Amino acid sequence: MKQPQAQCVIFDCDGTLIDSERLCCQALCETFHQFGASLSMEEAIRHFEGGKLADILSATKQRLGVDISIDQLEPLYRARVDRLFEEGLQPMEGVFDLLAYLNDSKVEYCVASNGPRDKIERSLELTGLLPYFDGKIFSAFDTNSWKPEPDLIMYSAMIMGFKLEDCLYVDDTTKGVEAGLRAGVRTIQLSGLNNKHHTLDLKIIKHLKELETFI
Repeated sequence: MKQPQAQCVIFDCDGTLIDSERLCCQALCETFHQFGASLSMEEAIRHFEGGKLADILSATKQRLGVDISIDQLEPLYRARVDRLFEEGLQPMEGVFDLLAYLNDSKVEYCVASNGPRDKIERSLELTGLLPYFDGKIFSAFDTNSWKPEPDLIMYSAMIMGFKLEDCLYVDDTTKGVEAGLRAGVRTIQLSGLNNKHHTLDLKIIKHLKELETFI
């Protein structure tokens, strides 16, 4: 059997394994509406680029001219995300077929997300993906370093027991793929909610099924 090009696939979570980005933008709008700020879905999507939640909330409140502390905003936002996820979170199309392909090909995989571990686990549980990632969940809170910094990707590869050159990283956001490239990992961008133009040198796919070509 041909040796796979990648021995371990590192997945982002939101927008890569789970179809969550529009729900996250909706939660952002609803959170700021509580304080009388006007934030449309179109605007939330236009500025969406991933990264650390505190930075997203800080940039949004500055843009809207809202004087609210992050300590107030973050728990309100996370509560709204949790409610929206309960009501309508779905796995990304093709994810179960891709994981079956990886299992058949004897390729390891894990998830590396900027979110806290309990949020990652809850998201995977709601979409039926948690059993696939048991013991293979890595959070930026583990490394105290958030994408686009490369530390989480490097940490995930190390704990999984693979060299960086033997891994493949998949993310939908500009900051996410920047982290993969800075870590020195072969990186693929899954075309997502907001396909911002960037000059990063990488492959872009529109569906998870296409990932098989690179493994």
